[in-house]
Amino acid sequence: MTVNSPGIFLTCALIIAAPLASQDVPSEWVDPSTGHRIIRLSEPGSASLYFHQNTYSATGDVMVFTTHEGLSVLNLQTRKVRPLVEGHISHVVVGRRTRQVFYLKEGTVYATNLDTAATHAIFTKPELRSGSGLTVNADETLLAGSFVDDPNPQPVAPPPPAKPEDHNDNPPGKGAMMERRLAARIPMSLYTIDIKTGKLNTFNQSTDWLNHVQFSPTDPTLLMFCHEGPWHKVDRIWTIRTDGSGLRKIHTRTMEMEIAGHEFFNPDGKIIWYDLQTPKGKEFWLAGVVLATGDTIRYKVQRPEWSVHYNVSPDGKLFAGDGGGPTSVAAPGNGQWIYLFTPQEGALQAEKLVDLSKHNYRLEPNVTFTPDGKWLIFRSNMLGPTYVFAVELRKAA
Repeated sequence: MTVNSPGIFLTCALIIAAPLASQDVPSEWVDPSTGHRIIRLSEPGSASLYFHQNTYSATGDVMVFTTHEGLSVLNLQTRKVRPLVEGHISHVVVGRRTRQVFYLKEGTVYATNLDTAATHAIFTKPELRSGSGLTVNADETLLAGSFVDDPNPQPVAPPPPAKPEDHNDNPPGKGAMMERRLAARIPMSLYTIDIKTGKLNTFNQSTDWLNHVQFSPTDPTLLMFCHEGPWHKVDRIWTIRTDGSGLRKIHTRTMEMEIAGHEFFNPDGKIIWYDLQTPKGKEFWLAGVVLATGDTIRYKVQRPEWSVHYNVSPDGKLFAGDGGGPTSVAAPGNGQWIYLFTPQEGALQAEKLVDLSKHNYRLEPNVTFTPDGKWLIFRSNMLGPTYVFAVELRKAA
C-alpha cells in the first residue's frame, strides 16, 4: 500500500457518529508516542475481519471489511470505498486465487465478485451458522468449516467447579461461557462444500467443540482446526485432510496449565504458529511447528508485549501483535499497543506502532499485514465508534 499525499486516503467527508463530533475525528495522524502514521479507512460501525480470515484479493489491490449495511471494498491504491453486499453477513473470507468473497447470509453460502458484485448462491443449510467461519482452500475449489449436527436446542450440562484462573478472561464472563459450552458435549462435524457443485461432505464427527477451521494457504486438501474451550483443558490445535484422513495433533502439553492457541498458518503453508504459555500467564512465546518435520520453533515474548493475536508478514520475516487489555491473561503488565516484532536470537524484539490505551479490548483489534508488507490493518474503538485503521510500518518523516 502506498500513500501519495496526506489527504488522499479518504476521498469524501465521513459522517461520524457520537460520542465524537466530526471535526474531532481525524482521518490520519502520527502517533506522538511511536512516530508512526495512522490512517482511518472507514466510516463508523465498520470492522476488519478476524485475524486468520483472508481479507485481501488475490492481487492484493483491494480488501473487504464489514459495515452496518453489509460488506464494503476498499481499494488499497486509490483509498476509495464502495459497498459490495447488503444485509446481515457472517463467516466472511476472500479467495486467494479468484476475485471472490464467500460468506453466509440467512443460511445460504454465497460468492460475490469483488469487481462486478455479481453474486451466486453455492449452498443452503441454516445449521452452518452454528459453527466456525468459512475457510476457502488454495485452489478455490472447496469451502470448509464446522457445524452442530443437530440444529435443535441441546441440553447444556452444568460446568465443573471453576477455579479463579478459569476466569482471567476478556471480556468478563467469557471463561464461564467457555466452560458451559465445553461441558455440553454437543455433536459437531467438520464439513467441506464443493464450490462448483455445492456438494456437502461431512467428516470428523465429534462431541468436542470444533472451531477456527482454516485451510492451508498452499495445500488445497489440508485443514487446521481447534478443539475449543478453556485452553488449559483442551488439546487445541489439529490438522486433518479433507477426506477425513491424517488427523494430527500439532501441540502436546508438557506441563499442567500449559496453553496454546490462536493458531495460524505461515504464508507458505509450511509452519503453524500459535500463542504458547508455559504455564498460563507466566512464560510467553510465539511458537511454531514445521509441518514437514515436526520441528518446533519458539520466540520468547516479554509480558508487556504479549498479544491476544499474532500475525506474520507476507514474506514470513516479521510478526505483528494487537496487545492485550487490562483483564487479559497477561495482566497485570501487558500493554495496549499494536506491535511490530522482529525475530532475534530466539526472542521477538518489539516496536510499538499504535497506542491503544483508549481502546476497549472487548473488541479485539485483529491485526493483519497488507499484501505489500508495508502497513498493518486493524479495527479499533479508540475514537469511540469502531473503525478500520492502517498503520505504516515505516516511521513518518
